[in-house]
Amino acid sequence: MKQRLHIVMAASEAVPYAKTGGLADVTGALPQELAKLGHDVILLLPKYRSVADSGRRFRSIARLPIATAEGTEESEIEEDVIQTGFGDSTVRVWTCRHDRFFDRSGLYQEHGADYPDNLNRFAWFSRAVIEVMAYLAGERAWQTDVLHVHDWQTALCAVYLKTVDRHRSEIQNVKTVLTLHNVGYQGIFPGIQFTGTGLPSELFSPAGLEFYDSVNLLKGGIIFTDRITTVSPSYAREILSPEFGFGLEGVLRNRQDQLYGILNGIDSERWNPATDPFLAANYSADEREGKGACKLALQREFSLPEIPVPVFAVIARLSSQKGLDLLEAIIPKFLSYDVQLIVLGTGDPAHETAFREAQKRYPDRMGLYIGFDEKLAHRIEGGADMFIMPSRYEPCGLSQMYSLRYGTVPVVTKTGGLADTVIPFNQKAKSSPKANGFHLASATSESLLAALLEAAEVYRTKEIWNRVIDAGMRADVSWARSARFYEDLFLKLVGEEG
Repeated sequence: MKQRLHIVMAASEAVPYAKTGGLADVTGALPQELAKLGHDVILLLPKYRSVADSGRRFRSIARLPIATAEGTEESEIEEDVIQTGFGDSTVRVWTCRHDRFFDRSGLYQEHGADYPDNLNRFAWFSRAVIEVMAYLAGERAWQTDVLHVHDWQTALCAVYLKTVDRHRSEIQNVKTVLTLHNVGYQGIFPGIQFTGTGLPSELFSPAGLEFYDSVNLLKGGIIFTDRITTVSPSYAREILSPEFGFGLEGVLRNRQDQLYGILNGIDSERWNPATDPFLAANYSADEREGKGACKLALQREFSLPEIPVPVFAVIARLSSQKGLDLLEAIIPKFLSYDVQLIVLGTGDPAHETAFREAQKRYPDRMGLYIGFDEKLAHRIEGGADMFIMPSRYEPCGLSQMYSLRYGTVPVVTKTGGLADTVIPFNQKAKSSPKANGFHLASATSESLLAALLEAAEVYRTKEIWNRVIDAGMRADVSWARSARFYEDLFLKLVGEEG
């Protein structure tokens, strides 16, 4: 019989409490899946202003002293309980309150500018995580087995456990796992702010948190954590190179034996074409007729001719990292073919302007919505034939997995999680039962155009196209699959001696 683990997950955001990106989706879903596997999970978050707006009800359970650079401050710990829907399993969500740090309109920034005290804010939260684990052991006889932290905002937890708190008996045996969601964001601050961490000065060195005269919180986490994970196997390999390591590739190579790539999953209840309330018609892998009705409804919504041509879609942050400049460059040539294009997104003003001008030039071939609309995103996934995702790098990506589930064939760059989830169609092996999408040969506009035209050509051979759709819709992209990999890693880590 497997061990029932006590898992604390510490993160700077999680749905439905606070969100700026995909990290919140992971930390909102993974604790519930681990609880369904039989483990006792507590999710720790800062008490942001947005928590009060989440519609969830919290109750006060404790007041704990938390050390800061200015001295000890007391924090109120509040609890919400989530029912996972699987038996009687639950996840406890605890928030750590510090109004001066977290009662703000944003999580990390305001009006596009980072809060200048972000190091102190998340150093405090990391200290609070340590004190919560000590409280659990001392007052509730609940000994943390694994502390799972995410990105730079909670990386200091691993540093504290191995340095200033290493002799505290109640937390001495806690194992740590740090997940890197995007190595491009490292928590880099001026060296003068190092005192805000509360760490001894000797750790501000090249062997510690110093990084070209600055403080690098993610670097500290990578050095001191027991295990490191990334959000896809391919990304775990990519970050060992200068192109994707953003200066930390050497530090990561030193920990390569403790580095694992575990693919994210999606919320397969919220993203389910068989039950999705936002679609014009529901459908499934076994009964796909409703997808045609969704396509007609989507063409009508964007005032496009309701004709049987392939509809390509983009739902993305409009940025060069997402490869949207590659798409901009080929729009005139691409839209000279019998295709339609729909774009939903917001981002860099230059990209927004370029897409607006393109839509005005090709109103009968292109639909555009600048902004973000969750319901519209579902309708686009349901109605489009292909999904374009030409990212220059993509640690995991979720949209391609939504697309697979909705029978919307993805056309992606072979990078990160895109390479791990999209199995490319091969003209020489048209009968391949696993092919579920198309790869760009490289991150160039020429390769993008070639891949899109290849997809449009295969689309016209309905027997083959249906096999590609079927392979995608039957792929397991659920969090349940991913959670089993985390469970295996945690159990092996806890089972190690010493």
